[in-house]
Amino acid sequence: MKNMLTGNKYIMDVGVLKTELFFETDTSMIFTVIEGGSLQKTGYKERVEILSVEIRPKVYMIAWKESSGATVTHVEDHENGIIFSNATLPDGNFYNMKGTISLL
Repeated sequence: MKNMLTGNKYIMDVGVLKTELFFETDTSMIFTVIEGGSLQKTGYKERVEILSVEIRPKVYMIAWKESSGATVTHVEDHENGIIFSNATLPDGNFYNMKGTISLL
């Protein structure tokens, strides 16, 4: 079943990282780094397979693994425009971030 994210683009801003998230299908997303800070190169783009679970209407848990080996899990509250992002990078560093998410 198609969820409300599919076919839409969002801007995620957690301060140290700003990305565009395009939910291509219910199981794939393309992310583009708008401002990478020290976490990722600005302009980097990757298509990833995602696990998407609707926790309640307009709140989703999204998880994926990047080609670099980095793992990411989001809790995206689209009703209130809040995102919680947890990422473990290939070097083992763990980042717990909170910011905003909005429809583009």
